Amino acid sequence: MRFLLLAAALLCAAPADAQDRKRDRAGEFDYYVLSLSWSPSWCAQEKGRDDAGQCDPGRALGFTVHGLWPQHEQGWPSDCRTDARDPSRRETRQMADLMGSGGLAWYQWKKHGRCSGLSAHDYFATMREAAERVHLPDVLQRLSRDVTLPADVVEAAFLETNPAMTRDGITVTCRDRALQEVRICLTRDLEPRACAPDSRRDCRGSIQMPAPR
Repeated sequence: MRFLLLAAALLCAAPADAQDRKRDRAGEFDYYVLSLSWSPSWCAQEKGRDDAGQCDPGRALGFTVHGLWPQHEQGWPSDCRTDARDPSRRETRQMADLMGSGGLAWYQWKKHGRCSGLSAHDYFATMREAAERVHLPDVLQRLSRDVTLPADVVEAAFLETNPAMTRDGITVTCRDRALQEVRICLTRDLEPRACAPDSRRDCRGSIQMPAPR
């Protein structure tokens, strides 16, 4: 009887495993999330203080691109197998102006870019285009001192600067009550769209925004 129960359990599990593998196929996804990191918050963390590329004194970075993530309507693919060649060091270094460091560009390609179905060159180009389509609120980019403000004020600033976006299409996240990221959902053609429910993780209440230094 125990053998029969074990066999039945294995048979039931097989389709789910196969489905998981299918969901991690390169090029098979529904939309993108463009993740914009608030660099001063990252640099204030222990790991950030060791990030010489992004956090050198005087760089004074505000929002930087954390990544462009392929998403399913439920869940997301990662670490997909692809025949596309990996980017060269030169190609990842060329993303440092947008992302803060070439090391982050490599990591994002490995985890998310391989799932896009694009070459590394085209993935990075798509990331640049997505970032260029989003207008950063000047009032946040020109922050001259540390402030504490409601998280929905950050969201409202992006909505005012980007009229095509909706509240369901943008998520503000925080860590230790400090602004971490603004995540913007885009179609595969990089047009604004609503985020799937599992991508909406808004921070609530007041958050801290350390100023760029």
